[in-house]
Amino acid sequence: METEQQQRESINASLSQGTLALEGTDTENLPKLLPAREPESQWQQISRQISQFLAQLPEYLGRFFNEYKQPLITVGLILAAIVTVKVVLAVLGAINGIPLLSPFFELVGISYGSWFIFRYLLNASTRQELADEIQSLKNQFVGE
Repeated sequence: METEQQQRESINASLSQGTLALEGTDTENLPKLLPAREPESQWQQISRQISQFLAQLPEYLGRFFNEYKQPLITVGLILAAIVTVKVVLAVLGAINGIPLLSPFFELVGISYGSWFIFRYLLNASTRQELADEIQSLKNQFVGE
């Protein structure tokens, strides 16, 4: 009787501690389980996903650039040309707003145009010289 009473007391004591041992078993040789992990909070999950994405970002960008290299270069050149035209038009608009500068540039343009006509376009020999010069420039750029 006493042994049953002691076993019941040890079981009750074990239950109050949160562990339960079976009778006649040696619990020292049983494998121990790791304590349960605390669940990740939502912020920890988001920060882990962001850090994983940022770690793989150079690989993603390198693969994307290698796959779409030619279209990206074309789009970049088109955008650069548009920006350049806008800047040039803005500068010309600002210069045109200066009172005496606009007529001065018109006079320079008319003078250069007149010189070009008299120098290259009036005589047949000078027109041939101009055509040869244009052909040599074309050969320099395009190749022979």
